[in-house]
Amino acid sequence: MSPSAAHILVLDDDADVAYAATLLLRRHVARVDSLAHPADLPRYLQGATPDVVLLDFNFAPGQTDGAAGLAALRQLRALPQPPAVIALTAYADVALAVEAMKAGACDFLTKPWDNARLLATVDQACARRADAAPAVPGDEDALMGDAPSMRHLRNLIAHVAPTEANVMVLGENGVGKELVARAVHRQSRRAAHPFLALDMGALPEATLESELFGHRKGAFTDARHERAGRFQAASGGTLFLDEIGNLPLPAQAKLLTALERREVTPLGADRAHAVDVRIVSATNLADDALHDPAVFRPDLLFRLNTIVIQVPPLRERRGDIPLLLAHYLAHYQRQYGRAPRPLADDALDRLQQHDWPGNVRALRHACERAVILGQGDQYVANDFGLAPRASSVVAPPAEPASLKLDALERDAVAAALDQVQGNISRAARLLGVSRAALYRKLDKHGL
Repeated sequence: MSPSAAHILVLDDDADVAYAATLLLRRHVARVDSLAHPADLPRYLQGATPDVVLLDFNFAPGQTDGAAGLAALRQLRALPQPPAVIALTAYADVALAVEAMKAGACDFLTKPWDNARLLATVDQACARRADAAPAVPGDEDALMGDAPSMRHLRNLIAHVAPTEANVMVLGENGVGKELVARAVHRQSRRAAHPFLALDMGALPEATLESELFGHRKGAFTDARHERAGRFQAASGGTLFLDEIGNLPLPAQAKLLTALERREVTPLGADRAHAVDVRIVSATNLADDALHDPAVFRPDLLFRLNTIVIQVPPLRERRGDIPLLLAHYLAHYQRQYGRAPRPLADDALDRLQQHDWPGNVRALRHACERAVILGQGDQYVANDFGLAPRASSVVAPPAEPASLKLDALERDAVAAALDQVQGNISRAARLLGVSRAALYRKLDKHGL
């Protein structure tokens, strides 16, 4: 989901906080609503379903236990299509952050927040809701399929999950690496504890230590409040480090130290804190780049890849495409209230022959497009955004100038991806756009 199309709800009893968040977010998302108390939530949900909720956890003077916020979080998570929930707290309480993660929050922010940090967190919440949350509760989306490679993948997860071994998930963009990480956590002995995902490619190096290890008040210029790091917030559970291949070498050294010592020292603190987390990491780096010491430290790789899980691209399991099409078309027909329609035989043939550079993510978006835009009694190939086959008899009309601009943009995006070996974060920086904007261009051009 693009953040620009997102619907955000701010649930906070502080009118100034709610206004500040609304003022910031409404320039970046489609809709922002605010509520002052969880008691207003049931009536609100009768007429609206937000994509992301910024949820305060204390709604009475002097209250610090977060009970009201946790109750609201459980209510939101019980919805048929639950929103991504970002916990807000003015107290930076590690125990409350952990409790929120256990109850289903996807991330947390401390007040007052940094505006760039809030926008980045909302951006990531939108992306994860689209890419990682099950389309139908209980399903495993990209892990569906009867291909031998998918049966092997599920079997490997079942054997690895109950252990404490660190896991590295490899695969192209859109194959479902975070879904694999969540499956490992869900089938592990840590399932009752938090699963916390962190996009390492989106972390500025200057804030890496604060994000991972936390900081004390006054540790640096803008450190107005104590903040728990991700290692502490994921205590007892699983920390998923996505896009690990984007981490600069100096930052890799700091992460390695934490993993070797199994302890972290928050910025400004005078003593280390022991941490108990299982690390699952993911990257789309090619094998030669991953084993290049100039790109990735061998000693860190040794710590992370005790078990390697390779997720196959969709083009290598084309026999699963009919199953995935049926699953996603049925889901989006229900979501948009559209009557079921069959796939034309020619459309199914075209869809199975397509290479799907964006893998299951691209197929899912194509199904949503078909359900929204398809007009006939059957789904045809054009409904999915596949270009029509050229006629051998009639020459195609001359391409308008606007399409030439589109072609230039497609070529630039493709060249950037090729230059950075498919790494989304690095390609976005190379093109001078955000990750969310790049994902939109990938969908637009079928890359």
